[in-house]
Amino acid sequence: MSINKDQVKGRADQAVGKVKEVVGAAVGNKELELKGAIQKNVGVVQAKVGDIKSSISKA
Repeated sequence: MSINKDQVKGRADQAVGKVKEVVGAAVGNKELELKGAIQKNVGVVQAKVGDIKSSISKA
């Protein structure tokens, strides 16, 4: 299975976003928590786009 840049960037954004979300919640910083949640969800979408591109290229 080959991995494309959208998959890598998406999963990296997911991880960073989750960390921001957890840290924001732990320290009571709602803005950081919200930014983390947004970044995490953008990462999920980008990873899915990469998965679809990968599936199409295999077909």
